[in-house]
Amino acid sequence: MDQPAAIPPPPGTGTPPRLRDRLTIPVLASGGILMAVMQTVVVPLLPDLPRLTGSSPAAVSWMVTATLLAGAVLTPVLGRAGDMYGKRRVLTTALALMTVGSVLCALSSDIRVLIAARALQGAAASVVPLSISILRDELPSERRGSAVALMSSTVGIGAALGLPLAALVVQYADWHTMFWLTSALGALGVTATWWAVRESPVREPGRFDVLGALGLAAGLVCLLLGVSQGGTWGWGSERVLGLFLAAVAVLALWWWQQLRGARPLVDLRLVTRPRVGLSHVAALLTGFAFYANSLVTAQLVQAPEATGYGLGLSIVATGLCLLPGGVTMLLFSPLSARISAARGPRVTLALGAAAIACGYALRIADSRDLWMIILGATVVATGTTLAYSALPTLILRAVPAAQTASANGVNVLMRTIGQAVSSAAVAAVLVHHTSPLDGVPVPTLHGYLLAFAMAGAIALAACVAALTIPGDEPADGGRRARGATRGARDGAMEGA
Repeated sequence: MDQPAAIPPPPGTGTPPRLRDRLTIPVLASGGILMAVMQTVVVPLLPDLPRLTGSSPAAVSWMVTATLLAGAVLTPVLGRAGDMYGKRRVLTTALALMTVGSVLCALSSDIRVLIAARALQGAAASVVPLSISILRDELPSERRGSAVALMSSTVGIGAALGLPLAALVVQYADWHTMFWLTSALGALGVTATWWAVRESPVREPGRFDVLGALGLAAGLVCLLLGVSQGGTWGWGSERVLGLFLAAVAVLALWWWQQLRGARPLVDLRLVTRPRVGLSHVAALLTGFAFYANSLVTAQLVQAPEATGYGLGLSIVATGLCLLPGGVTMLLFSPLSARISAARGPRVTLALGAAAIACGYALRIADSRDLWMIILGATVVATGTTLAYSALPTLILRAVPAAQTASANGVNVLMRTIGQAVSSAAVAAVLVHHTSPLDGVPVPTLHGYLLAFAMAGAIALAACVAALTIPGDEPADGGRRARGATRGARDGAMEGA
């Protein structure tokens, strides 16, 4: 009697399933790195874009703001869609939108087209939570921890790679070349994902909560727009205060609607459980602490030498200063998985937050010597690796299998909000601590040290939040996920 194949390959491919299985993790990880690179490559362009596009600096800043807003809105929405309609399908859609946005940036110099294209690229923020959910469904337990840790680290790895890469392209080639390069990489990522990644059989059926998605989008846009533009428009201005009041009102109504819905976009009853809610709080605080590292380091090393502390480095050299942190994130992700397996992910999260605080202590001790700057930034990156790798594991252990993509999407959203608040807070600190240099106000070293102290204090708060998370032993949701996956595959085998 013939033995059926465990998982039949898609019709017409003739590809051995074993090869596709081996490529699943590298393909998903490359998608996460590409997403982070895509978000970072525009940074070296920002000073020159007003001249290149014939627009104002305020208009150019929307190329960053649009990606932030779109990513924050679409991450939980696409996570929920992945749980309902198929994670691979939604993942490839997000990568395709990112690629289309890159093509539009390569074809146009019109600032309106560029802003819209960057908003499309914001859809890629959902790549990491969707990929983590796929890894939970597809991998055996002994491989899952290290794969999830690697996937979580791709954000920092891609950011560290993207800055020097983009700076080199901008310095030696036409700026559109950079977007043609990312377009080609995006197209390759879409093709590889569709070919190498299985569609997970774990689904949560029901109708998509359109009203909940619109309400969350409106509330988040008001909140993050106020945070990101507060320094430009004035924190006490009518526009900013109006946005914050609108955010509170809309999100309060959204919360009420979600609690009443039979199939809500976000299961708030799950969010309010301490194991899930405190993990989201820790993500918010860790996102704040992590983002200050790259943000402040980049400004500090590029400051003119006449300030007495600046090193006057180019944008390429600045990217190379941050590169060791990205390499460290890649190397330390397996260690994070081992610590989580031995001691539990909340211990890993607490250790990571404490390491971030230690990194900022080094920055406060010495921010004049380049080697100490690189060392402090690398220690912060190491702590970020531990923390970011532990967060999805905490979520996976605390939520049912059918809600992993949406729950991780909310966790990534909290990191995004933390990063947005960090950017605003650091800018506020530096603006209030300046001294004139050739008639131009520049931040003082004291301002930078205050920013480091603030980020370090937030990292310690994240450590406390991690230690207060209740026991993180595997939940029965993980066993249900494995049972559902095996059941679906058994059915496929019987029908083969």
